[in-house]
Parts: sequence; C-alpha cells; structure tokens
Amino acid sequence: MSDRLDDLERRIDELRAGVRRAMRVKDTATARTLRAELRGAERTWDALVSTAPADDQKDSEPEPPAPRLVTVREQVHQGLLLLGACAQPRLIVAVGAAFCGGTLRSNQLTSLRRDEERSFKSSPYGRPYYLCAALTDRLSPARGLLAASTWPQARRMVGPLSPRVDFLTCAIAVAEQVTDALIEPGGARLLARMARNIPGAADGDLGPPDPGRVIEAARAELAVHVERDTQDRAELAERATTQLGDTARLFGAATLSTVAKKRITG
Repeated sequence: MSDRLDDLERRIDELRAGVRRAMRVKDTATARTLRAELRGAERTWDALVSTAPADDQKDSEPEPPAPRLVTVREQVHQGLLLLGACAQPRLIVAVGAAFCGGTLRSNQLTSLRRDEERSFKSSPYGRPYYLCAALTDRLSPARGLLAASTWPQARRMVGPLSPRVDFLTCAIAVAEQVTDALIEPGGARLLARMARNIPGAADGDLGPPDPGRVIEAARAELAVHVERDTQDRAELAERATTQLGDTARLFGAATLSTVAKKRITG
C-alpha cells in the first residue's frame, strides 16, 4: 500500500509540474488533459488512504482535527490582503473563490461594514483588524469600497486617480498569484477579465493571458499615475487625521444626506 501511495504522490507532482509548463506556453488543450488526469490521481490517492487497512495506519500520526470554519469577515480580510488595495465586494468574492477556496457570496457582504462599525463603537480596537471603508475627498465612505483598518490612512483614501491605481495594483496581485500557484480555471478567468482593461496586457491572446505580460503592462501604466495619486492620497490622509475622530477615520464622516435620513427615520 505505501509503495503505491509513494508512486501516486510522485505522479501527482509530475502532473502538477506538467500543468504549469503547459499553461506557461498557453497550451490549453494539454493543460486541460493533464488537469483531468491530476484530479483522477488525487481521487485515487484519497480512496487509497481512506480504505487503507488498520495495520497500515496503526503507526501513523493521529488524524488532525477538522479545519476551523473560516468566517465571512476572515475570508474578506484574506481577499483584501491578497489584493493589497481597496476593492469592491464582487472582486473580493472572485479572488476568494479563485485562490483561497472561499465560499463567499456578494450578498453576504452587504451589511458587513455596518456590522464592523457597530463592533468598533461598542469596543474600540477590541479586534486585531476591522473591515472598514475607503474614504472620499469629502472624508465620507466611498460607496461599495472595502479596506483593511491595518493599512496606512493614505492607502484607505480615494483620490481622482485612485480607482485606476487600485485596479492596476489588484491586477498585479492576481497575476502574481496565478504565476506562483497551480492555475485553476477561476484564477485564469479572473486574470483574463482584468487583463482586457489594461492596454497591452492581452492584445491578440486567444488563451489565458500571460501573467508576466499582465504584470509588465499594469506596472507600465501604474508608473504614469502613481506619483500624482500618492500625493493626492497623502493630502487627503492628512485631512482625515486632523479632522476626524477614531471611528470616522475608519468608517467615514457622516454626510448631510446621511444625517437628514437618520433624522427622518429616527
């Protein structure tokens, strides 16, 4: 039994390497065939392990405890850290599904920021991190943009160029994940969608975009915008730091429309 498991493990390693090579040269047909064989080998390995006789398993390590359930906020936090920039819920959901084995749905994120704000108000800094809002030039929360509270204030601000800069930053992060990991269909599809919005990243490509090309094209455009955007964010961050209290620095200042709405419904 152990010899067959060893052979299967070596074959699984070979298949994974073969998939990487095929995707690197954009040979999608070979990659698809190898992935199917890889899944079959992994299923065979699982079946052998689960049906191994007691004698083969009596000296093995005890089974590890079942993995802890990852909460919605933890999955969102993982996605934000991977992207490294403020992001819309739909992008966070796509990243979680492609690279983190996530099971998020967009509707689960609808009230998340409000829940985080209530938690912060009831026990300020009681958690290691909070999922907070990106802030506009009015120091109010940017609609639909989430950020991590542990990021510097400037990274959580949104200037005129920030949406484009953050998109390019996220595209680079996704491309780096595709480069470093065994490419799964979800990751390749996400990278392809993002590459279509970056000049020179996927021109004329019929198959999945080359991650290196996406990174190069994104960095080239990023170099055009980043200096001005960094300056704009720094100025906004200084305003936020001097004008806002702890809660508002994370979740934004109330706008006049928000105050009026609270008065009507209060």
